Amino acid sequence: MRLLPAHLPLLFVALSSLPALAAGAPSITPQEKAAEQAITQELLRSHVRFLASDLLEGRGPGTRGDALAQEYIATQFEGMGLKPGAQDGGYLQRFDLMGINSHPGPMSFQAHAGRVELKPREDFIAVSGVQATEAKLEASELVFVGYGIVAPEYQWDDFKGADLKGKTLVILNNDPEDDPRLFAGKARLWYGRWDYKYEQAAKTGAAGAIIIHTTPSAGYPWQVVRASWTNEQFELPAGDAPRLQVKAWTTEDATKQVLKLSGQDLDALRAAAQKRDFRPVPLGVKLSLRLTNEVRRRPTANVLGVLPGSDPTLAKEVVLYSAHHDHLGRKEDGKPDEDGIYNGAVDNASGVAAMLSVARAFTSLPTPPRRSVLFAAVAAEEYGLLGSAHLAANPPVPHGRIAANINLDGANILGRTRDITVIGLGKSSLDGFITAMAKTQGRAVKADQLSDRGFFYRSDQFNFARMGIPAAYFGSGMDFIGKPDGWGREQRGVWEAKHYHQPSDELRPEWNLSGAVEDTRLFFLVGAQVARAPEMPKWNKGDEFEAARLKSLEALKGAAAK
Repeated sequence: MRLLPAHLPLLFVALSSLPALAAGAPSITPQEKAAEQAITQELLRSHVRFLASDLLEGRGPGTRGDALAQEYIATQFEGMGLKPGAQDGGYLQRFDLMGINSHPGPMSFQAHAGRVELKPREDFIAVSGVQATEAKLEASELVFVGYGIVAPEYQWDDFKGADLKGKTLVILNNDPEDDPRLFAGKARLWYGRWDYKYEQAAKTGAAGAIIIHTTPSAGYPWQVVRASWTNEQFELPAGDAPRLQVKAWTTEDATKQVLKLSGQDLDALRAAAQKRDFRPVPLGVKLSLRLTNEVRRRPTANVLGVLPGSDPTLAKEVVLYSAHHDHLGRKEDGKPDEDGIYNGAVDNASGVAAMLSVARAFTSLPTPPRRSVLFAAVAAEEYGLLGSAHLAANPPVPHGRIAANINLDGANILGRTRDITVIGLGKSSLDGFITAMAKTQGRAVKADQLSDRGFFYRSDQFNFARMGIPAAYFGSGMDFIGKPDGWGREQRGVWEAKHYHQPSDELRPEWNLSGAVEDTRLFFLVGAQVARAPEMPKWNKGDEFEAARLKSLEALKGAAAK
């Protein structure tokens, strides 16, 4: 799960194609009730114990640990009787990544008022935007472009047709939030994500882009940026899309130092950027930076296993469960006497453990559900949702036949909760069904309790939603049984500050997986309902993903007519 190149340690679940409410209230069969008992704390813990062990060295993409994780998951699939799901007839959907390890020199800013030099890691993080041995900015002019957003539906364009070719754009994190009528107010949309901003900057012809980091605007501290972006970075092999030379982050304090050279005030620029009439601000400062890069092609794979459906017609459709099997590997600058392995126990050995446990429950059913169920352990999520992007672009069945994506990213390790969070509540016809399923466990459904973090756009379900698959996902509840009000939110903050994307994310004896069991059973029951529902659900009219779904369904009709 990636906050930066990925997300926070919640149990994220993307759901699509749940039964329409018109089909009747959902009900749990005795067979499903019996099958969910296969999901236990011991089963979850055992999978985490192996996947998060030092033996796998942090499961960095393209490493021996990555291959061991793939083989473990494939072996588990085979042992449960799942059929190979990859297009070549095996369990592994293989593809290549481009690994780029960037070594930046100092970031040097020059203006009439003087010169400022920023230090790598302390003041800035920079990675190559090109798959080449060198990336550089030579006296590239700085331009402040507000939030770097083009959103026609809000009549918003931060670029205003300015000539930005060859320049370096300075960009605010998040999206404008002063006006509740714009960009969903305090809630973060994809427009607020780093990947969107770099993509838009490249489209302008800019040479570089710098995102200004603050903990409130990012939702995580600088240490997470440093941990996520200073190891080897990964991308899918480059295509024809425009690319930046350099992608960078700067701290707020460092940015203020640079702005002093131009006589600009960061708070004043932020205030101006909240308005539609904002125009890019040339800063009169030139940036020079050189990165030397080690570039290599690295093999990895998604692991796919299928439980064939029992209905001759509906078996052509699938309910897709996904969980990313990668993490950050080893700490490159680790000292001999410190723990240098990013074990990724919560993120995301626990999500893979939940998916494997759900598969165990499905294979415990006396008869498979009507629809097929596809389990996908995807690669390289931490580096930009790359494995799910490859799977979404190369699915084993057409997008219009993927009835659901249930994405598991980080389990609840703190005990049972009275609530469950639905991130994306109100986006589709899933809401009533989810509420009914949670009610069977005596739990309340709540909307995203941290909507300013933009979780909907930060894990693998986003790639499937972009292809039109109706989606929502769950976050762990925060109302913990036996704990005082606010305890769950407090513990979440502690975990984020101390363990998220750090070597300390390890399996610990004090983990209380009773809540993870309850959550995972809910995810199984939801998927089981989807797999036997008579109809697929719909996005609410006008939702951002509705058009893509209609297009995929129309493509199925066109193919059938030929």
